[in-house]
Amino acid sequence: MLTKVIVTETVDPWWNLAVEEHLLGNVQPNECILYLWQNQNTVVIGKNQNPWKECRVDLLEKEGGKLARRISGGGAVFHDLGNLNFSFLVDREKFHIPSQLEVILSAVRKLGVNAQFSGRNDLVVDGKKFSGNAFCYRKHSALHHGTILVSLDYDKMVRYLQVPQQKIQSKGIESVRSRVINLADINPSIAVEDVKKSVVECFKKLYGDGGPVLYADEVIDRQQVERLYRKYSSWEWRYGETPQFNMTIDTRFSWGGIELCFLLEKGTIQNVTVYSDAMDEAFIEMIPQALKGCAFNSQAMAQALLDINANEGQRKQMLDDIVQWILGNGF
Repeated sequence: MLTKVIVTETVDPWWNLAVEEHLLGNVQPNECILYLWQNQNTVVIGKNQNPWKECRVDLLEKEGGKLARRISGGGAVFHDLGNLNFSFLVDREKFHIPSQLEVILSAVRKLGVNAQFSGRNDLVVDGKKFSGNAFCYRKHSALHHGTILVSLDYDKMVRYLQVPQQKIQSKGIESVRSRVINLADINPSIAVEDVKKSVVECFKKLYGDGGPVLYADEVIDRQQVERLYRKYSSWEWRYGETPQFNMTIDTRFSWGGIELCFLLEKGTIQNVTVYSDAMDEAFIEMIPQALKGCAFNSQAMAQALLDINANEGQRKQMLDDIVQWILGNGF
């Protein structure tokens, strides 16, 4: 397999995410790229999340922080320089989540931390999360990225993130703070540079030595990245439209929370926006297309949703859950 290790020295989340998407779009056949990056004082939300509900946006920006939106699904996370981000950008035919996770697990175990994979996307130590992972699939390539909390500022994380009480209850925990852990809490001598070095060594051991570590500026097409940067830094991408809705319903399933916001006129759905921290961001984006123009009654909405092509196991379960929820509302 062709391999590369790429790092970036900038801590601007919009630039780092632009580089990541650029790399994803240029993965070669039989290639796996490991990309390591850091953001300063940033809240990153999932592709389909509502920023106003996930983050204290005004406070974050007032205190010099940045809001960013990624291309994968999942929930909101806080990044600072006590956190290391990793991305695997892989030929889709070679994309293998267990192997990619093994790189990260081996790296932290090498530093004396007994880490495990847990739930739908977490790496944990003693039941506490130090890494959240998310995924995005393209026709010929795929992305797996995540965090590694080394010495994150817990106070800032709690200060900026707004986690719905429903989500906290579903995890069976008292607070978000009680659920996460820094690697430095386990071994105070661990620093971000130690983790970075260990991740690179384990990647090369498991995937093959692809030569020296490269800096992003050496390998990117700057014009393409600058175009993507304009997207990631734009109001439209980060905040999205904020149309007026006259009906909102929400709930939480085992696979994530969902909120449907309707603009209704004469009993017909004129517009609908869906917010969700579900991992499958592409499936969530099918829902508005299915419901727009539909009569606002449970039977019609359920039938419209059943027209979505969701034959795969997890996607079918998600669709069934949403349909039963809609029918249970009895509009």
